[in-house]
Amino acid sequence: MSGTLFIVAAPSGAGKTTLVRELLARDEHVRLSVSYTTRAPRKGEQNGRDYHFIGVEEFAAMRERGDFLESAEVHGNFYGTSRSWLEQEMAAGHDVLLEIDWQGARQVRAFFPAAVGIFVMPPSLEELQRRLRGRGTDSEEIIARRQLAALTEMRHVKEFDYVIINNELAQAISDLLAAVQASRLKLAPQQARYPELFSLLFQE
Repeated sequence: MSGTLFIVAAPSGAGKTTLVRELLARDEHVRLSVSYTTRAPRKGEQNGRDYHFIGVEEFAAMRERGDFLESAEVHGNFYGTSRSWLEQEMAAGHDVLLEIDWQGARQVRAFFPAAVGIFVMPPSLEELQRRLRGRGTDSEEIIARRQLAALTEMRHVKEFDYVIINNELAQAISDLLAAVQASRLKLAPQQARYPELFSLLFQE
């Protein structure tokens, strides 16, 4: 039995990380794929929990070996998803969540066309700017760059199956849980979970 692959993407500042954290806390059947990155850890982040923090040379070597299912450069830093870990988890029947950008989502879907794409958006560009400033970690130059990048990212929303507008956090969490559950109720995953039942229905 194969698990379901969920892809959650969003522009910086849309609240994706908070939503994913809440989903993982409330749904024990979803496992988070921890990405590799060359960026420096932010305050409170832990190696191996939030990201695998590595140097640029090590990242390049891993990419050359084909260790990454997908990789991308975002805001001058590199990110990549472990191919072997994801394949092992899904083969064991576990649902896996990838927290990546639209570039990575496009690469992953080339290998897993049945992956479920969920895009998180802010309620407005003004609110996005407020959230970026509220972090208090970036300069005005970086904030401006992230805003421009956010517009580019949001133009790819049509490539995703579900869209969550993160205006009220409680509602956005509920919407994310609903999207995950709805995906599990599609025919293909249900056939994989109950093969004996469906084999009786479709005998030739």
